[in-house]
Order: sequence, then C-alpha cells, then structure tokens
Amino acid sequence: MKKVGWTRRSVLAALPGLALVTTETSRVGDCQSAKWSSGSEAPKMKVPPNATDAHHHIYDSRYLVDPKAVLRPADATVADYRRLQKRIGTTRGVIVQPSTYGLDNHLLLESLKQLGISNARGVAVVNPGITDLELRQMHTAGVRGIRFNLVQAGATTLDMIEPLSKRVAPFGWHIQINASADQIAAAKDVWSRLSCPIVYDHLGHMSPPQGISHPGFGIICGLLQKGKAWVKLSGFYIDTQVGPPTYADSVEVAKAYVKEAPERLVWGSDWPHPTMKENEKPDDAILLDLMSECVPNESMRNRIFSENAAKLYGFA
Repeated sequence: MKKVGWTRRSVLAALPGLALVTTETSRVGDCQSAKWSSGSEAPKMKVPPNATDAHHHIYDSRYLVDPKAVLRPADATVADYRRLQKRIGTTRGVIVQPSTYGLDNHLLLESLKQLGISNARGVAVVNPGITDLELRQMHTAGVRGIRFNLVQAGATTLDMIEPLSKRVAPFGWHIQINASADQIAAAKDVWSRLSCPIVYDHLGHMSPPQGISHPGFGIICGLLQKGKAWVKLSGFYIDTQVGPPTYADSVEVAKAYVKEAPERLVWGSDWPHPTMKENEKPDDAILLDLMSECVPNESMRNRIFSENAAKLYGFA
C-alpha cells in the first residue's frame, strides 16, 4: 500500500462527497497531532455530541505479551489516545482487547478505569475457564462483549464461541468477531445458533475483488435484517486495494451495509492501526471524513456515531 501523505485539501479534491460537509464548525483538534496517526489536521466533518469510537486498542510494554501473539506494536497509551480524541472530536471509546495480550485483560481493565466508565467500554478476550465472578467484575468495570480473533488466531478458537455466548448473554454482552470473509461463510451455522448479538469487525473483511459479492456479505446482511448482528465501519485500510485517500473499494462495502441496515452500524478508528507499519499509519482524520461519503445523510450518520453505539455498548 502507498505511504500516507495526503493533505486535507487533496482529500477534498478526491472525495466530492466531502464538499457537502460544512466547514463552518469548531475545529478544536486542528493541528493536533496524535501518536500512530499520520497528519495533524482536524477532520472536515464535525461529529455529533457523544460520538463514539467503537474500536481502538491500548498497548503498554509494562504488561506481558502472549507468547503466541503475532502483532506486537509499540506503546499506545491512554494519554496517546486522548490526543487522538481531541483531534477527531470523539468523546466516547470502546477499547478492544488486542491479540497481543491474549487472555490477560489487566491492561484493558486498567485503561477503562483511567478513561472512566461514563465514556469508555471494553471488549475482553476470555476462554471457557473464565469464572462467573470474573465476568461480573468485568461488567462492573465496563466490559460489554468478548472478542474472537480468528485472523490473528491464538487465545481463542471457533469452537469456544457458542458455549461462551451462553455464558455472557445474561450480562447483555455481545460476541465480537474478527474473521475473514471465507471464515464467516464457513461458520454460517454457528452464527445462526448464537444466543447473543454478533458484532463483525472491519466491514466483515469483505475484501476485493469479491467484496459484497462474497457469500459472507449475504450471511452478515441476513443477520443484520434479523436484528442479530452489528457491523463496525472500521479498518477501511486493512483490505483495500485502492488505498488512500479514497479507499474507494472499502467505501463501497460500507455503503452497501448502510443501505441494508444503518441502525445496526457503528464506527471505529482501529487506532493505533496495529496491522500497519510505523511509517504507513493512516490519517485518522481522513478515515473519519470517509463517513460523509459512506453516509451522506447527516441524521443517519449521527445516529451511527452516537445513538447506535449507545445502544450497543450501554452508554447513557
């Protein structure tokens, strides 16, 4: 993928839809750099009050790394993340336990404590050995789901999903899935049997050239229509073949989900972009501004940023 070196002016030229977004807004984050994010300019699009970043990670070298971990990024702390929030305008965030730490959720819980339960939620990684007491303690701390990473596999496996979904359903939690389109299609029967909502990461990884023609897209859309699933409009840079600044192929996938079920979508930054090399980190302002093209209707877009996330994660 090309290195990111795009200015806000070049993005406006490349994305006609952004011209519809008002620029007469407060730009608190203007010229505010953030670690592990290219650029420093504020987004052109203003997010609504209580806008939520529904997918980001925290890394800290003081915590032990899982020996099986494939991704081992440098530190990306709560303080670093707050700078990103200041830049892009979000006030609520959902910390997703990264594969780096396996089943050790101590950093996740400590980060939730620092950010405060009024504005932060978490998604943990557990296995069947988790106790009910530990689940209750996590709930009190702000955890609202458990993640199964089948892409960077390690701590959890497909066969754990169904029994653990029954364990967390009484808490009102969801199952979060990071899986390839092929993996999603192959596990079709598993998704239909789950007793709690499913949240698919990063556009369901409906990568080109198949994109929305992949059988996995139809499976996810069927679950969306039944109110059994959610999709994160995140990771536009992960599966793209077009690249920045338009990420046009990923945008088309996002538009298709918006057409299917806008009430079942949330947005996430995926900061600090752990799958990307240090010199190829995307510009989070550009990623945010893509939403004006994916969801031209401001009311619908605001719902995705705020109301949908509040419903899924239990924010006030």
